[in-house]
Formats: sequence, structure tokens, C-alpha cells
Amino acid sequence: MKILAIETSCDETAAAIVEDGRKVLANIIASQIDLHAKTGGVVPEVAAREHVLKMIPVLEECLSVAGCGWDDIDALAITRGPGLVSSLIIGTETANVISYVKGKPLIPVQHIVGHIYSNWLDVESEIEFPVLVLTVSGGHNELILMKGHHQFEILGETRDDAAGEAFDKVARILGLGYPGGPAISKIALEGDGSRFKLPRAFLEKGSLDFSFSGLKTAVLEVVRKATVPGDNSRNRIPNSQVVRNNRLDTVPGDNSQNENTKSQFLADLAASFQEAVVEVLAEKLMIAARKFPEVKELHLAGGVSANLRLREVIQQKLEKLSQGMTFRHPKSISYCTDNAAMIAAAGYYLYQLSPDKFRPNSNIIPTTSFEI
Repeated sequence: MKILAIETSCDETAAAIVEDGRKVLANIIASQIDLHAKTGGVVPEVAAREHVLKMIPVLEECLSVAGCGWDDIDALAITRGPGLVSSLIIGTETANVISYVKGKPLIPVQHIVGHIYSNWLDVESEIEFPVLVLTVSGGHNELILMKGHHQFEILGETRDDAAGEAFDKVARILGLGYPGGPAISKIALEGDGSRFKLPRAFLEKGSLDFSFSGLKTAVLEVVRKATVPGDNSRNRIPNSQVVRNNRLDTVPGDNSQNENTKSQFLADLAASFQEAVVEVLAEKLMIAARKFPEVKELHLAGGVSANLRLREVIQQKLEKLSQGMTFRHPKSISYCTDNAAMIAAAGYYLYQLSPDKFRPNSNIIPTTSFEI
């Protein structure tokens, strides 16, 4: 069964064709990163206009790459939310029209569920249930116990800033640009992650929820207290020179030695921040794994699943756990970020559960709800 999916929850215009929920025939993504880098984040109205411009070319390229015509497509899948409503409208209306004109069943997919199913893409071996899933993206973190296809029990979720959002905001504070995750991961490779003692918000005992707003504030305080080399008061930089609009604007001194000091400061702070995020995410996953020893597999999904340090720490902790669980993350970096292939995979398994439920011209309406 071939499903063509459309994903427009934020700033990627994406279309994909996936066969039987696993085999990716085409996965086209038109990114708006360069456009939104100018403003340091996504502007909803700008994103929506870009979706309008990119939608038809992306669909045409998707069909061409897959070598398919509309007669080869068995059903459509569409992200219904959560996300930016103005962006979701472009995708859902496109899918509604195609479904009506082409007479194809239309399957609405929840965005986070799509991320969960990214681990089914291009996988040959059977995935064994129960599965414990950690989703880590810009707007959400969840720990989910998955007992079967589309059978979800939420164990923990975001209370304030999600990990991906924290990466973006800290990158902005450090003047590293947008998107923040890749920028921080890159500079952290040169840093000492133990230099700054940043907080780990494990919350109350036994909690599997997540909170990263305090960590973001702690990074901001470190930057505000930054000093230039030396020990006299003349060398301390006034706060107004260090941080403007919650962003590092000036550097300690203007000679090469001070430039090197500033570079090391940024690298160490980025590494320390990354370690604080990774430790909490990985440890919460291990707490859940110990709580549910019947789990067969641990899955990492979402944009932050591309973080190599996070993958490394989870693998290390899992080996110490010695419970024989399989660890999976998306096979391709393109499956970590927002993409339509994951929506097609989620749509396929949802369709298999109740094929009669999905009909052409369903008139899918977007939603901002996080309810699975």
C-alpha cells in the first residue's frame, strides 16, 4: 500500500510516499531555515506564505522521485496538529482538495505520533512491543509506553520549555544562530562539559515530566556574570555590554588572547548546557525502563534525536541497565526533523487498524491540541 503524506506543522513543506509503512520511495522537504534565521525563529505568517509557494512544486517532485502517478497512490495522510495553525491550514486544505478530486482515503495524523513512527522507516527487522518512546522536539517532550500500534500511554511530558526550545533559546543567548540544536552540538565538541555547574531539573521523586526553563535561565545568568581575563573590577564587563535582549552581543576584550578566551567560554558553556539536557533526558528514560522491565525496545524520536551526544549517553546507560532492550533512533537525520515520511508511516498503521474509517473528502480541520 502506497501512502502519500503531507506535513506542514511548522516551517518545512514536506511530502513523501511510503510503501507499507516502512519503505520510503520519496521524502521531499523544502526547508525555510535560511528565511527564519534572519529573525532568529519562525514567524508564522512568513512560514504560511512559503508553504503556499512551495506546496505544488514539492508534491510534483515527490511523485517524480517515487516514479508514481496519482493512480498509484492508495491513500493520503496529513498532519492535523499540533503546530502553527496558519501552516497547518495550508497542508490540510491541500490534502482535502486532493482527496476529493482524486477520490483517495484521507488519514489525519497527530504530529507527535508521526515522530514516534519515524523509527519504523527503512527498518527491515520487526519491532517488538511493548516499546518505550522518548520524543524530544522543539515544542514537546514525552515519555510514552507503546503497547501496540497506536496504543499509547503517556508517562511524562513537558511542563514548560521543551528540550529543543531550550537549545534554540540558549543558542540565541550565546549568539550562535538558528536553529540552535546543530549549532550548540557543533561548538560543544570543543568544550568542557564539566566547567559550568548547571542545574538538572529532575523534579519531584518519581516524576517522569520534563522542565528546562530553569536551565535556560541558569545559562543566561552565567553569561551575565561573564568577566574578561584578570581579577580587578576594571576587567568586569557591565551587564549591558554582555547581554542585550537576552543575547550575548559583545566579547571580552579585543585582542587575540581574549578572542580565544571568549571562544572557549562559549564552547564550554554550550557543552555544559548540552550535558545538563542530555543527562536529564537519558536518566528519565532509564527510570521508565526500570519501571517497565517488560519493555522490549527503547526508541528515541523527534528533532533532538539527531543529537549524537544524547544517543551516546542513552546507549551507555542502557548497557549498564542490562535488561536486554533494543535501542533505536531514526535511520536517517531527515527522519528526525519534521518530515512527511513519518506521517505516512503513522497513517499506514492507523489505516490498517480501521480501513473503513477513512474515506475521501473527510474535510480534516487542523488543531493545536497535543492530545494523542
